[in-house]
Amino acid sequence: MKKEDFYYDLPKEYIAQTPIEPRDHSRMLVVHRSQDRIEHRHFYDILDYLTDKDCLILNDTRVLPARLYGIKEGTGARVEFLLLNQKEKDVWEVITGPGKRAKEGTKFTFGDGILHAEVLSVLENGNRLAKFTYEGDTIFPVLEKIGEMPLPHYISKKLENGERYQTVYSKELGSAAAPTAGLHFTPELLQKIRDKGVKIGFVTLHVGIGTFRPVKAENIEDHHMHSEHYHLPKETADLINQTKANGGRVIAVGTTSCRTLESVATYCGEIREADDWTSIFIYPGYKFKCIDGLLTNFHLPESTLIMLVSAFYDREKVLEIYKTAVQEKYRFFSFGDCMLLI
Repeated sequence: MKKEDFYYDLPKEYIAQTPIEPRDHSRMLVVHRSQDRIEHRHFYDILDYLTDKDCLILNDTRVLPARLYGIKEGTGARVEFLLLNQKEKDVWEVITGPGKRAKEGTKFTFGDGILHAEVLSVLENGNRLAKFTYEGDTIFPVLEKIGEMPLPHYISKKLENGERYQTVYSKELGSAAAPTAGLHFTPELLQKIRDKGVKIGFVTLHVGIGTFRPVKAENIEDHHMHSEHYHLPKETADLINQTKANGGRVIAVGTTSCRTLESVATYCGEIREADDWTSIFIYPGYKFKCIDGLLTNFHLPESTLIMLVSAFYDREKVLEIYKTAVQEKYRFFSFGDCMLLI
């Protein structure tokens, strides 16, 4: 299939720049796949589409405030670091800007001296390996103090409250981006879902910055996915297997939860406890092995994420739904509205 097969036209004014308040007042386009029917609702109506046999699987990853602004030691030149992957305790793969200021051996200072970094090497992809030094046991409290949220490139407005780019159930630090389908939940709505008898399970997939990288290959089969670390705990695996045995539906909240479950089902041949890295690429023709429903935001044209949604339903129908969402003035991307495909 061609990359252009997943293109749609989106006016820039429909790209949400700020999160809606309250969280659960975002709009929700409900897709009844077996009936080829859609409804226009709000996220707080999700209870109408869940039963006590179902389970929701949520990604509890937490976004690192991984964007750092500092200076080059010796010259005072300004530099920006974006932390991507923790390779060792204090060694990270980072994106630097401007890159020419971050040659091997160069040292930088952040936060008025509470954090220092030295570039160890320049990688083939242009990223750097950098070793950080600071006072304390781990770098994470330092990042919480001086780092900023690495918002996607299409969001130009400054986020006043960093917690609005975190889900209310975020727990495991490690993502470069939020699992945005989960941003619509409030603690009160989660409690109502539990009160209805719907079971909730958690997985962890640390979202990489590669989630924003465009597909460059004309034939999508030639695209190479970035790798992300995931963990599926035993209690969640047991919950999924019990749900299936009872005739319930497994509904993935977000493409990250979907990719975790489908990775385990594909690599292990069953749903069980697993901890690994995945570079699974789901596009039309893929046979889903675990999920029965998907909650997801509206994704960028020609992205791997819209390809995943097209695999779960139907490419032409998904593009037609997106066209309808534009006509109905839905809000798109990370801080936008959502779709529930059941």
